[in-house]
Amino acid sequence: MTAARPILIGMYDSSYTRRVAIALSLYGLPFERRAWSVGKDFDRISQYSPLGRAPTLVLEDGEVLTESAMMLDYLDQLVGPQRALLPATGLARRDALRLIALATGAIDKAVLIVLERIFRPVEMHSEAWLSRCRIQVDGALHELDRHCTARAGHDWLVGDAMTHADIAVACFTTHLRESLPLELAPYPALRTHVDRCEALPVFRQHYAPFDAPVPASDHDAQATVA
Repeated sequence: MTAARPILIGMYDSSYTRRVAIALSLYGLPFERRAWSVGKDFDRISQYSPLGRAPTLVLEDGEVLTESAMMLDYLDQLVGPQRALLPATGLARRDALRLIALATGAIDKAVLIVLERIFRPVEMHSEAWLSRCRIQVDGALHELDRHCTARAGHDWLVGDAMTHADIAVACFTTHLRESLPLELAPYPALRTHVDRCEALPVFRQHYAPFDAPVPASDHDAQATVA
C-alpha cells in the first residue's frame, strides 16, 4: 500500500503514539492518523503490522515501522542532524538516551501493573511481582526527578533546546500518572518539568486522557506495549 503521507496508527492515550505524533508535528511533517485501539481494532491494525500493536507508522511507500523508537530514528534521519531532536554525539546524546531509557522503563513497568490489574483476577495477582514493578517505577522516577532538580534554571533536560528526552519523559510520566494512577508529589522537580511540557500547544494537541482497555478478547492484553 502507498499513501500520500505517513499514516500513524494509534490512540493518543498511548504515550508511545503521542511521542511519535509530537515529533512529527515539531518536524513539520504532515501525517494522517488512524485512531485505532489495539483492543477494539486489533484485526485492522494487524493488516498493517504483524504484531498488531500501536503505534504503527505506515510510510508513503508502504513500508511499515512497528516500534516507536524506530519511528523516531527514521524521522531524525529524514530531517537531518541539524533538526533532529536527539543530540548527534557525545555526552549530550548519552544523557538524552539515558533519560529516555529511564522513562521507557518506568512506563513499561506501569503498563504491566495496569494489565495485571485489568486482565487477571485479584486472587491470581502476584503481590511480590507487582511490588517489584512499583519499586522499579519509583526508582526511575526518583532518578528523573534528581536530573530535573540538577537542571533547575534550564528549560530543557539536555542542552538548550527540546529533545526526545523531554518528549519521552513528559509523555511517559503523564501516561503512568493517569494509568496507575500515581501522585507525583514525591517527585516535585519532575512534576514541574512535565507540567511545563504538557502546557505546550503541541503536547495539548496530541493528548487524550487515559482510557483503560476493556478485556473483551485475548488480543487486548497486547495493548500499548510498543
